[in-house]
Amino acid sequence: MPPRKRRSYTAEYKVEAAHRVIDSGRTIAEVSRELGIDAGMLSVWVKDERRRVTAAEVHGDKPLEAAERAELLRLRGQVAELEKDNAFLVKASAYFAAMQKNRPGSL
Repeated sequence: MPPRKRRSYTAEYKVEAAHRVIDSGRTIAEVSRELGIDAGMLSVWVKDERRRVTAAEVHGDKPLEAAERAELLRLRGQVAELEKDNAFLVKASAYFAAMQKNRPGSL
């Protein structure tokens, strides 16, 4: 059997996976098979998310609804794409500035 690759999961992924169990009432085993992750790991994520939601309610905070979480994930993705675009533009600007200095007759 080939060695298993160690994967790293973002906090957003863990919360979304946990809410697939919490919001739907499906079992951890069902959701873990669907996502292709270990059921024990998902169980820990569900427990952590339930504790976080309970702690937020104690302080009067209302947890995000599924639609709000989806919108937040979409916006975070959009910001990540804009950051990539900005990084590209910075590199392109530096490149063209350097090329401008190397042109004959330039200052």
